[in-house]
Amino acid sequence: MDEGTLYTIGDLARRTGLPVRTIRFYSDTGLLPPTDRSPANHRRYDLTAITRLELIRTLRELDLDLVTIRRVLAEDITVSQAAAVHASALDVQIQVLQVRRAVLRLVAKRDSSTKETELMHRIVQLSEAERHRLVHDFIESTFGAVDANPALVDLLRSTMPNLPGEPTAEQVEAWIELARLVQDSDFRAGIRRMAEHQAAERADGDRTGLHRELTDHVIERVTAAVTAGIRPSSAAAAGIVAELVARYAGTFGKTDSAGYRAELLARMEVANDPRVEQYWHLISTINGWPTPPSIAPVFDWLIRSLQHHGRP
Repeated sequence: MDEGTLYTIGDLARRTGLPVRTIRFYSDTGLLPPTDRSPANHRRYDLTAITRLELIRTLRELDLDLVTIRRVLAEDITVSQAAAVHASALDVQIQVLQVRRAVLRLVAKRDSSTKETELMHRIVQLSEAERHRLVHDFIESTFGAVDANPALVDLLRSTMPNLPGEPTAEQVEAWIELARLVQDSDFRAGIRRMAEHQAAERADGDRTGLHRELTDHVIERVTAAVTAGIRPSSAAAAGIVAELVARYAGTFGKTDSAGYRAELLARMEVANDPRVEQYWHLISTINGWPTPPSIAPVFDWLIRSLQHHGRP
């Protein structure tokens, strides 16, 4: 093509492969002004206009909007600046699409109803602040206005679900399950009973913290008993119960007795709700932390042993 030659819209269409109506649209909106007009007032374009059209097509194929393209053509911004802005916008879109994909896979996996699908979609659309508010509301409804163990309440408040920008399907599923769990009225009632039980203990003189050393010792001792095949109803279990009750009594300033063992049994039965462990497992999955090992079998064994050996 000659540099001095002018071309019709049809010529541009044949050269670029773009439809005539698209080129005419770009021209009508001012993105591709004609170089000249024929005596019959038909638009004509030179090689510079063709180069401009190629740039418009490239930017549109990269999905840049017409406003941004106009700014690039007017040299208000550079192509690299426009690309950076658009890349950031695409990052957000990709994150949204990844979450939607995870929800759709979960819907397919569960064969969810329309109502459940709508619920899951609403749950994953919550912002980080809204997710945290949902958990804080759960904590307030269960531990609020109760003098429960402050160390536990602080731990709950400081351990929030932080769904990453690019969550896995497992993390999305964990968040949906956590959102359901913290809104479950039965679970809330169970945790409230636990808080009230802790408040009664504190009123009775227990002002200590989370007793991690005691818990670690119980887990180690009972795990060894379970591994050794010691049944909760056996005489061997009676000795282990006596040892552990003595540790509990020493920690809380109590004396081993039938009454204290009954109190300890009641405390463990209230605390040994499997949904509590599920709560922490879901938080760990969402945050990408290692999943803590289950201690439910430990306290199941100890509860059954206390039921069989209720007297010193």
